[in-house]
Amino acid sequence: MHKNYSVMKSIKFILIVVATIAASAIHAQTVDEIIAKHIDALGGKEKLSQLTSLYTESSMEVMGSSAPSKEYFVEGKGFKNEVEFNGSLIVNCINDKGGWMINPMMGGTSATALPDEVYKSSKIQLYFTGGLRDYAAKGYKAELAGKEGNDYKIKLTNGGAETYYFIDSKTYLLSKAQVKGEMMGQQVDITTTYSDYKKTDFGIMLPYTKNVDMGMFQYAQKLDKVEVNKQIDPKIFEMPK
Repeated sequence: MHKNYSVMKSIKFILIVVATIAASAIHAQTVDEIIAKHIDALGGKEKLSQLTSLYTESSMEVMGSSAPSKEYFVEGKGFKNEVEFNGSLIVNCINDKGGWMINPMMGGTSATALPDEVYKSSKIQLYFTGGLRDYAAKGYKAELAGKEGNDYKIKLTNGGAETYYFIDSKTYLLSKAQVKGEMMGQQVDITTTYSDYKKTDFGIMLPYTKNVDMGMFQYAQKLDKVEVNKQIDPKIFEMPK
Protein backbone atom coordinates (compact mmCIF):
# COMPACT_ATOMS: atom_id res chain seq x y z
CA MET A 1 0.00 0.00 0.00
CA HIS A 2 2.88 2.33 0.82
CA LYS A 3 4.38 1.55 -2.59
CA ASN A 4 1.12 2.37 -4.37
CA TYR A 5 0.84 5.63 -2.43
CA SER A 6 4.36 6.59 -3.51
CA VAL A 7 3.55 5.80 -7.14
CA MET A 8 0.39 7.90 -6.98
CA LYS A 9 2.36 10.80 -5.47
CA SER A 10 4.93 10.51 -8.26
CA ILE A 11 2.24 10.50 -10.97
CA LYS A 12 0.53 13.49 -9.37
CA PHE A 13 3.84 15.34 -9.21
CA ILE A 14 4.56 14.61 -12.89
CA LEU A 15 1.10 15.82 -13.92
CA ILE A 16 1.57 19.04 -11.97
CA VAL A 17 4.96 19.63 -13.62
CA VAL A 18 3.54 18.98 -17.11
CA ALA A 19 0.60 21.30 -16.45
CA THR A 20 2.93 24.01 -15.16
CA ILE A 21 5.19 23.74 -18.20
CA ALA A 22 2.18 23.92 -20.56
CA ALA A 23 0.78 26.94 -18.74
CA SER A 24 4.18 28.65 -18.83
CA ALA A 25 4.49 28.00 -22.57
CA ILE A 26 1.11 29.61 -23.23
CA HIS A 27 1.89 32.53 -20.95
CA ALA A 28 5.27 33.04 -22.61
CA GLN A 29 3.62 33.75 -25.97
CA THR A 30 3.45 37.53 -26.17
CA VAL A 31 1.39 39.33 -28.78
CA ASP A 32 4.57 40.37 -30.61
CA GLU A 33 5.83 36.78 -30.72
CA ILE A 34 2.51 35.53 -32.11
CA ILE A 35 2.46 38.25 -34.77
CA ALA A 36 6.08 37.47 -35.70
CA LYS A 37 5.20 33.80 -36.20
CA HIS A 38 2.15 34.85 -38.21
CA ILE A 39 4.35 36.97 -40.49
CA ASP A 40 6.75 34.03 -40.91
CA ALA A 41 3.84 31.72 -41.78
CA LEU A 42 2.71 34.12 -44.50
CA GLY A 43 6.14 34.09 -46.12
CA GLY A 44 8.44 36.11 -43.89
CA LYS A 45 9.02 39.79 -43.22
CA GLU A 46 11.50 40.23 -46.10
CA LYS A 47 9.15 38.68 -48.66
CA LEU A 48 6.17 40.68 -47.41
CA SER A 49 8.18 43.91 -47.57
CA GLN A 50 8.62 43.24 -51.31
CA LEU A 51 4.86 43.02 -51.87
CA THR A 52 3.60 46.34 -53.20
CA SER A 53 0.35 45.38 -54.92
CA LEU A 54 -2.10 42.53 -55.34
CA TYR A 55 -4.75 41.94 -57.98
CA THR A 56 -7.23 39.09 -57.63
CA GLU A 57 -10.27 37.74 -59.43
CA SER A 58 -12.79 35.66 -57.50
CA SER A 59 -16.05 33.80 -57.78
CA MET A 60 -18.62 34.81 -55.18
CA GLU A 61 -21.76 32.99 -54.13
CA VAL A 62 -24.35 35.52 -52.99
CA MET A 63 -27.90 34.50 -52.10
CA GLY A 64 -27.72 31.50 -54.40
CA SER A 65 -26.31 33.49 -57.31
CA SER A 66 -22.79 33.61 -58.71
CA ALA A 67 -21.08 36.99 -58.83
CA PRO A 68 -17.59 37.62 -60.29
CA SER A 69 -15.40 39.89 -58.22
CA LYS A 70 -12.18 41.84 -58.77
CA GLU A 71 -9.96 43.33 -56.08
CA TYR A 72 -7.18 45.88 -56.48
CA PHE A 73 -4.75 46.46 -53.62
CA VAL A 74 -1.74 48.76 -53.25
CA GLU A 75 0.02 48.55 -49.89
CA GLY A 76 -0.79 51.57 -47.75
CA LYS A 77 -2.49 53.39 -50.64
CA GLY A 78 -5.73 51.75 -51.67
CA PHE A 79 -8.11 48.80 -51.72
CA LYS A 80 -10.93 48.46 -54.24
CA ASN A 81 -13.50 45.70 -54.63
CA GLU A 82 -15.78 45.41 -57.66
CA VAL A 83 -18.64 42.90 -57.77
CA GLU A 84 -20.95 42.23 -60.72
CA PHE A 85 -24.32 41.18 -59.33
CA ASN A 86 -27.57 40.85 -61.27
CA GLY A 87 -26.34 43.16 -63.99
CA SER A 88 -25.12 45.84 -61.58
CA LEU A 89 -21.58 46.81 -60.58
CA ILE A 90 -21.11 47.25 -56.82
CA VAL A 91 -17.94 49.10 -55.82
CA ASN A 92 -16.34 49.54 -52.40
CA CYS A 93 -13.11 51.50 -52.15
CA ILE A 94 -10.73 52.67 -49.42
CA ASN A 95 -7.73 54.93 -49.88
CA ASP A 96 -5.35 56.69 -47.49
CA LYS A 97 -7.65 59.71 -47.24
CA GLY A 98 -11.17 58.26 -47.14
CA GLY A 99 -13.57 55.76 -48.60
CA TRP A 100 -16.46 55.60 -51.04
CA MET A 101 -18.93 53.19 -52.57
CA ILE A 102 -21.32 52.72 -55.47
CA ASN A 103 -24.24 50.40 -54.78
CA PRO A 104 -27.09 50.34 -57.34
CA MET A 105 -28.79 47.66 -55.21
CA MET A 106 -29.40 50.40 -52.63
CA GLY A 107 -30.46 52.99 -55.17
CA GLY A 108 -27.02 54.55 -55.46
CA THR A 109 -25.82 54.96 -59.05
CA SER A 110 -23.12 57.51 -58.18
CA ALA A 111 -20.22 57.37 -55.73
CA THR A 112 -20.98 58.30 -52.14
CA ALA A 113 -18.47 58.84 -49.35
CA LEU A 114 -18.29 56.33 -46.51
CA PRO A 115 -19.18 57.64 -43.04
CA ASP A 116 -16.12 58.39 -40.90
CA GLU A 117 -16.77 55.50 -38.50
CA VAL A 118 -17.06 53.02 -41.36
CA TYR A 119 -13.88 54.38 -42.93
CA LYS A 120 -11.96 54.07 -39.65
CA SER A 121 -12.89 50.41 -39.28
CA SER A 122 -12.24 49.71 -42.99
CA LYS A 123 -8.91 51.54 -43.27
CA ILE A 124 -7.15 48.42 -42.05
CA GLN A 125 -7.70 46.94 -45.54
CA LEU A 126 -4.90 49.20 -46.78
CA TYR A 127 -2.37 46.73 -45.38
CA PHE A 128 -1.74 43.18 -46.57
CA THR A 129 -1.48 41.85 -43.02
CA GLY A 130 -4.39 43.98 -41.82
CA GLY A 131 -2.06 46.25 -39.90
CA LEU A 132 -0.45 43.48 -37.83
CA ARG A 133 3.01 43.81 -39.40
CA ASP A 134 4.77 46.84 -37.86
CA TYR A 135 1.46 47.77 -36.22
CA ALA A 136 2.98 50.42 -33.90
CA ALA A 137 4.57 52.29 -36.83
CA LYS A 138 1.14 52.36 -38.50
CA GLY A 139 -0.43 53.90 -35.40
CA TYR A 140 -2.12 50.75 -34.11
CA LYS A 141 -2.08 49.13 -30.70
CA ALA A 142 -2.11 45.33 -30.42
CA GLU A 143 -2.95 43.23 -27.39
CA LEU A 144 -3.48 39.55 -26.75
CA ALA A 145 -7.12 39.05 -25.75
CA GLY A 146 -6.74 35.38 -24.78
CA LYS A 147 -7.57 32.26 -26.77
CA GLU A 148 -10.71 31.02 -28.45
CA GLY A 149 -10.45 27.30 -29.10
CA ASN A 150 -7.14 26.75 -30.89
CA ASP A 151 -6.85 30.38 -31.93
CA TYR A 152 -4.97 33.26 -30.36
CA LYS A 153 -7.26 36.29 -30.24
CA ILE A 154 -5.51 39.58 -31.00
CA LYS A 155 -7.21 42.94 -30.60
CA LEU A 156 -5.97 45.73 -32.87
CA THR A 157 -7.14 49.28 -32.17
CA ASN A 158 -6.66 52.69 -33.75
CA GLY A 159 -8.70 55.80 -33.00
CA GLY A 160 -11.58 53.84 -31.51
CA ALA A 161 -11.80 51.34 -34.38
CA GLU A 162 -11.34 47.73 -33.24
CA THR A 163 -10.48 44.61 -35.22
CA TYR A 164 -10.11 41.14 -33.76
CA TYR A 165 -7.78 38.66 -35.43
CA PHE A 166 -7.88 34.94 -34.67
CA ILE A 167 -4.57 33.23 -35.43
CA ASP A 168 -4.32 29.45 -35.45
CA SER A 169 -1.94 28.33 -32.69
CA LYS A 170 -0.55 25.51 -34.89
CA THR A 171 -0.19 27.05 -38.34
CA TYR A 172 -0.07 30.71 -37.21
CA LEU A 173 -2.22 31.60 -40.20
CA LEU A 174 -5.28 33.81 -39.86
CA SER A 175 -8.43 31.74 -39.39
CA LYS A 176 -10.93 34.52 -38.68
CA ALA A 177 -11.33 38.31 -38.39
CA GLN A 178 -14.10 40.36 -36.79
CA VAL A 179 -14.81 44.04 -37.33
CA LYS A 180 -17.67 46.51 -37.03
CA GLY A 181 -19.21 47.59 -40.32
CA GLU A 182 -22.30 49.14 -41.84
CA MET A 183 -25.05 47.59 -43.93
CA MET A 184 -28.12 49.50 -45.12
CA GLY A 185 -27.33 52.25 -42.62
CA GLN A 186 -27.11 49.86 -39.68
CA GLN A 187 -24.04 48.92 -37.63
CA VAL A 188 -23.25 45.21 -38.05
CA ASP A 189 -20.60 42.77 -36.89
CA ILE A 190 -18.69 41.40 -39.87
CA THR A 191 -16.98 38.02 -39.39
CA THR A 192 -14.68 36.70 -42.12
CA THR A 193 -13.31 33.15 -41.95
CA TYR A 194 -10.28 32.14 -44.02
CA SER A 195 -9.31 28.69 -45.29
CA ASP A 196 -7.65 26.75 -48.13
CA TYR A 197 -4.30 28.52 -47.84
CA LYS A 198 -1.93 28.12 -50.79
CA LYS A 199 1.48 29.52 -51.57
CA THR A 200 1.64 31.83 -54.58
CA ASP A 201 4.45 31.80 -57.13
CA PHE A 202 5.71 34.95 -55.41
CA GLY A 203 6.16 32.95 -52.20
CA ILE A 204 3.43 34.28 -49.94
CA MET A 205 0.49 32.37 -48.47
CA LEU A 206 -3.05 33.41 -49.41
CA PRO A 207 -6.43 32.04 -48.29
CA TYR A 208 -8.21 30.88 -51.44
CA THR A 209 -11.56 30.66 -49.66
CA LYS A 210 -13.28 33.36 -47.61
CA ASN A 211 -16.69 33.24 -45.97
CA VAL A 212 -18.19 36.53 -44.85
CA ASP A 213 -21.04 36.74 -42.33
CA MET A 214 -22.79 40.07 -41.82
CA GLY A 215 -25.69 38.71 -39.79
CA MET A 216 -28.63 38.67 -42.20
CA PHE A 217 -26.29 38.60 -45.23
CA GLN A 218 -23.58 36.07 -46.04
CA TYR A 219 -21.41 35.25 -49.02
CA ALA A 220 -18.58 32.90 -49.96
CA GLN A 221 -15.60 33.89 -52.08
CA LYS A 222 -13.08 31.67 -53.90
CA LEU A 223 -9.93 32.96 -55.59
CA ASP A 224 -9.57 32.19 -59.29
CA LYS A 225 -6.64 34.41 -60.25
CA VAL A 226 -3.81 36.11 -58.35
CA GLU A 227 -1.25 38.61 -59.63
CA VAL A 228 1.39 39.94 -57.22
CA ASN A 229 3.06 43.32 -57.81
CA LYS A 230 0.99 44.04 -60.90
CA GLN A 231 1.13 47.68 -62.04
CA ILE A 232 -2.01 49.35 -60.62
CA ASP A 233 -2.79 53.00 -61.28
CA PRO A 234 -3.41 54.71 -57.89
CA LYS A 235 -6.04 56.91 -59.56
CA ILE A 236 -8.53 54.02 -59.53
CA PHE A 237 -8.85 54.55 -55.76
CA GLU A 238 -9.94 58.18 -56.13
CA MET A 239 -13.63 58.91 -55.64
CA PRO A 240 -15.35 59.75 -58.96
CA LYS A 241 -16.78 63.27 -59.14
